Amino acid sequence: MSINYPILPDLDEDYADYILQLNQDDEKIRFVTIMNIADEEQPELLAWLHYAVLHDPASKVRDLAAARLEGWEDTTSLHTLAQALTDSHENVRLAAAQSLSEIKKAESAEYLATYLQHQDDFVIGSILRAIKELRAEHLFDDILQHVQHPNPLVRKEAVSTLSWLQKQQGLAALAEIAKNDHDAEIRRIATGGLGASQSLSPEILAALESSLTAEEWQLRVEAALTIGKLKVVELENILLQQLDDSYWQVRIAVTRSLGLLKAKSAIAKLQENFQHDISNLRKEVAIALGEIGGEQAQDILLQHAEDPDPEVRKSIRIGLALIQEKLNAA
Repeated sequence: MSINYPILPDLDEDYADYILQLNQDDEKIRFVTIMNIADEEQPELLAWLHYAVLHDPASKVRDLAAARLEGWEDTTSLHTLAQALTDSHENVRLAAAQSLSEIKKAESAEYLATYLQHQDDFVIGSILRAIKELRAEHLFDDILQHVQHPNPLVRKEAVSTLSWLQKQQGLAALAEIAKNDHDAEIRRIATGGLGASQSLSPEILAALESSLTAEEWQLRVEAALTIGKLKVVELENILLQQLDDSYWQVRIAVTRSLGLLKAKSAIAKLQENFQHDISNLRKEVAIALGEIGGEQAQDILLQHAEDPDPEVRKSIRIGLALIQEKLNAA
């Protein structure tokens, strides 16, 4: 086995022993040495971490080095991690992907953009995940090309990244995906992405309605929350029907959104849900009634003021206070 870690020029003598340890055949020695080098947090030592990621024969050393490159956003570190996404060992690939997912600088997206054209699906998905929170608007077209990718893992990351961009030009694609993708989690992500809409097209309304009545309860939750966020009064009646949903998680999301819509048509159904065993649902009912306001909502809250759960009673007081604020402002 040939180990050839490079000799670094102009190296401080305090680090001179590292090169001897790095070129040992014993991978345990190299592992500890890479750990110590990473702990130094010195840019002049990064070349050894780069070499370890790409060339050390031991996967555990490559794995460690890839993990310890997290936080370094110089171009060489970024490209080293991107290349490690095709390592023969899964743990190394995952470590590199995780380190890339922590990048913070906007310019890092530009350095990594070329990998969006890679032939390896894991590479593409990992780069999409890495640049997501950077909101790299200039890569809109590169991201959009992957939202119909045949691999659902790539598609999921592309849809998530497109949603983070919050660009109106991407909403038509998100609406189509929310309604038609065969993967429920991808539809859920796309549905949430529609929350950036500044105007409601027929396609967006149709997508939200489709998600609200989908078989998967997680998708119904996302749709209900998005409808409330956008205050989609056009879907109030369909939203109201979901107060009978068999999943309390859906009822909570629906209740919250009906409150945001100030839907007086929901008061009777909300009162029914005050009898539900799940206290978190009763809390949402109390707040929603407060948001809706009016004498009927106030009377219902007063009727349940002695709810056995202290958190529900607190929410009832908040709901009553909201109604009182409206009365005072009138």
